[in-house]
Amino acid sequence: MNSLYPGTEAQALALGWSFYGPMLVFVAFTVLGVPIWAAIGATSIALLLWSGVLPLSLLGGSLFEGIDAFALTAVPLFILTGDVLVRTGLSRKFLDVAEALTCWTRGGFGSATVLVCGMFSAISGSDAAGAAAVGRMTIERLVESGYPRAYACALVAAGSCTGILIPPSIAYIIIGLVLGISASTLFQAALIPGLLILAGIFVTNTFINRRYAYESGAAISMREWLANLGQALKRGWYAFIVPGVIFYGIFSGKLTPTEAGATAVVVTIMIGFIVGTLRLGDFPSMLVSSAKVNGVILPIIAFSLPLAQALATMGVPQGFVQTVTSLSSDPNVLILMMIGILVAAGCVMETTPNIVILAPILKPLADQIGMNEIQFCIMMITTLGVGFITPPLGLNLFVVSGLTGESILKIAKHAVPFMISMLAVVMLIAFVPATTTFLLPAAYK
Repeated sequence: MNSLYPGTEAQALALGWSFYGPMLVFVAFTVLGVPIWAAIGATSIALLLWSGVLPLSLLGGSLFEGIDAFALTAVPLFILTGDVLVRTGLSRKFLDVAEALTCWTRGGFGSATVLVCGMFSAISGSDAAGAAAVGRMTIERLVESGYPRAYACALVAAGSCTGILIPPSIAYIIIGLVLGISASTLFQAALIPGLLILAGIFVTNTFINRRYAYESGAAISMREWLANLGQALKRGWYAFIVPGVIFYGIFSGKLTPTEAGATAVVVTIMIGFIVGTLRLGDFPSMLVSSAKVNGVILPIIAFSLPLAQALATMGVPQGFVQTVTSLSSDPNVLILMMIGILVAAGCVMETTPNIVILAPILKPLADQIGMNEIQFCIMMITTLGVGFITPPLGLNLFVVSGLTGESILKIAKHAVPFMISMLAVVMLIAFVPATTTFLLPAAYK
């Protein structure tokens, strides 16, 4: 699979105002609250005009050629699957099963909330969609169970970070497209790291619950637990057909991510009609809702690509590598520097532009220190995922704050332990390559 930047012969040019001027334009537009796609578009035009590295006439073609990729078709399909999942009530079946699984643990419903976030992530591939869907189902019940409202919001926001970390993930489709790596391979590599993130959030919630006694586990026997679980599965087993189809199709190699997304949409709709929770009248609102989300993602990709291409032509990635390696030649230090850059970037900008702009810049540095390209992609996406619960952007914080009216800063304060647990997994991914390559063929190790 080819990268989106074929034939770009990077040159080590001295960067002047032809580079820093457009970057200041981007910062100014972002601070003023201009939509991110417009800020990136203005920066791309300014860079092409001031630097002259590529003719401005190429901009129109680049916008369309960049998103004219079959792999990107999977993005709206998984977004639509998540919408149908909510409309049909299948997401509530996931919650019932998760609650039955964890009812015996300390912090049972909190643990169930984390699990259902992971289940929803295994279908929708979107953090914000998961935070909104799970938040509506669980936050009020978490408060009734004894959790402070701000903590309940933080728990949902953190659990929903798995939306871009557990495959199928829109983020892995995009980074695969940008760097020329198979999305199916990235999905396989991301499974263990995604589950580690989910486990870290689960354990963190259990520890905090034990410390503050927000919720006590029910004292039930093994027999009762199995009976409750059996009943929950009996009532909602069909909901698990959807993730089963996605995972079997992708991991067996029988379906591409795009084909898996299309199959998931059809299967979810069929289940909705069979169980009577979906009507033809629901389709217009579902399609409009999915189109709105997709309409945010694709313009960002389209406008980011000419910007990234211009930066590559100017030699920015190579210049960045030279600058960073002049500070230290220790691979461990360089990895920590990359993580720091990605955490900072994730705090102030959405994942999609970060991927399209930073991946081509950081990838040469990863190559320089001998990091496996699959490992680099998983590390990058996982680190950017921390930004979903980190101010000032923190998309998931805004979603749950909008649902409840709770202060974003209060939610962010309670999200700190989850941020720490996620960063611990990032370090594991960065320094233990087997966490990302264990499930892959020997050629990738």
